[in-house]
Amino acid sequence: MTTEATLPTTSASPTARQVWSRARGIVLALVVLLVGAVAIAVVRSGAKHGELDPRSADPYGSRAVAELLADRGVSTRVVTTLDAARAAAGPDTTLLVAVPDLLTERQQTQLHAATEGSGGRTLLVAPGGPAVERLAPGVTADPALSFDSTLAPGCDLPAARRAGTADTGGIRYSSTHVEADACYPSRRLATLLRIPEASAGAPQGASGDTVVLGAPDIFYNNHLDEHGNASLALQLLGSRDHLVWYLPSVSDTTAPDDERSLFDLLPSGWLWGTLQLFVAAALAALWRARRLGPLVPEKLPVAIRASETAEGRARLYRKANARDRAATALRSATRTRLAPLTGVPVAQAHSPEALLPALSAHLHGEHGDGQSLHTLLFGPPPADDAALVALADQLDTLEREARRP
Repeated sequence: MTTEATLPTTSASPTARQVWSRARGIVLALVVLLVGAVAIAVVRSGAKHGELDPRSADPYGSRAVAELLADRGVSTRVVTTLDAARAAAGPDTTLLVAVPDLLTERQQTQLHAATEGSGGRTLLVAPGGPAVERLAPGVTADPALSFDSTLAPGCDLPAARRAGTADTGGIRYSSTHVEADACYPSRRLATLLRIPEASAGAPQGASGDTVVLGAPDIFYNNHLDEHGNASLALQLLGSRDHLVWYLPSVSDTTAPDDERSLFDLLPSGWLWGTLQLFVAAALAALWRARRLGPLVPEKLPVAIRASETAEGRARLYRKANARDRAATALRSATRTRLAPLTGVPVAQAHSPEALLPALSAHLHGEHGDGQSLHTLLFGPPPADDAALVALADQLDTLEREARRP
C-alpha cells in the first residue's frame, strides 16, 4: 500500500499577516515618495505658472513690464512659433527670445539668419553655452554662474548707466567683438552684452544690435520694482515701436527634421541628479561589499545545534521559494541512508537502476510498486509548500519502514 492516503498535509505558505509584515516598510516608503512627489509638483506648478509670459500677472510673469511699455506707446505681441518670430524681425521691432535653450540647433541657426542684418534688436534671455554661440556668434557662456544677483553697471552703455544696479546676475558671458558693450560684470565677465550689428558683419550703417542678458529677473513682476530693474527693462525693450515676445515651445513643428530626444528635453538638473544617485548607489554597494579578497574561515564562538542549522537552511530555502533545491536535498539524504540498509553501495545510491530494485525487494512490496518508489525518490519537485511538507513526511515514513526488522 502507499502512504499518501495516511499522511497528513500541512501548509508552510506565509500567511497574509506575515506578507504584510515583510512588505509594509517598502509600501510605506513608496507612499511617502508618491506624496512628496505630488506635493512638490503642486508647489512648483503654482509658483512658475506663466513664467516670462507678458500676459501673466503671476509673480514670475511679465505682465507689468508689458503694461508699462504700452503706456509708452510700445506694442507687445506674443508669438510661439519660429516662423512667426522670423517674420517679425525688422528695423522697428525688438525680438525677445524668452527661453533660447528650448530651441533646437536647426531652429537657433534659422532664427539667427533671420535677425542678422534686420536692423532691429534681438534680446536673448539667459541663453546657455550652445545656444548663445549659434544665436550670437562670437559670444561664449562661462560654466560658472555669478555669485551675486544684484550688480552694478560697470560700463558706458547709456541704458545701463541710467538704470544703475539691477538683478542681472546669472550666466556670465565673454565676447570677441571689440565694439561690444560688456555691462554688469561679475568676476570680470559680463552678465549683459550689447553687440552692434556692424561688428557682427552686418552692412555698414545698420542700427540693429543683439543683447544677451544673463538672468530674466528684471522682467519678472515680483522683481520689477527693485533696484533699477524697471528702468533697464524698459530701455532694453522700448527702443523700437514694436516688441515681439517669442515664447519657444517644445510643440513647435517648424523644424520637424530636427526633433529632440527625451534626454534633450530633460533639464540638466535632473541629469546631474541621476548621475549623483548612481554614484551614491555605487558607493553604497562598495561599502556593503567592503570585504575584499577570499573568505577567511573562523571558528564559531559557540556550538550550534544541528537542528538550528537545518532550520536556518530551511528558512533560506523558503524565503527564496527554492522548493526544488529543498526537495533535492531531502531525497538525496534519504537515498544515501537507504542504500546501506538495502545492500547497495553508497556510490550507487543515486542510481534508480541500482537502488529501486533492491529497496523494493527489501520492503517485500509493502510500499507499492516500483513506480511509486521512483516518483517518491526521483520524482519532480513539489508544486507548492504543502506538497514539499508531504514529501518530507513520506520520505520519513519510507525510511522508518526500511529500518524495521
